[in-house]
Amino acid sequence: MTCHERIRNLRQDNDYNQTFVANTIHVAQTTYSDYENGKVRIPLECLIELARLYDVDLNYIAGISNCKNRYPQK
Repeated sequence: MTCHERIRNLRQDNDYNQTFVANTIHVAQTTYSDYENGKVRIPLECLIELARLYDVDLNYIAGISNCKNRYPQK
């Protein structure tokens, strides 16, 4: 599963709409839509914000791991 598919699935699993997620990570809804559709590469800062929002680690979002480990706490 690609990064784009993972962020779409995470959003849908949490019953969030694209506008909510876009506002949370401080991008336009159209930009977020482009992220989910794989049209635009997702900046690292946005990936970190998505990991925090969904409480999963970056390895899961990036497709390195299939385990939804929690986002690391400081």
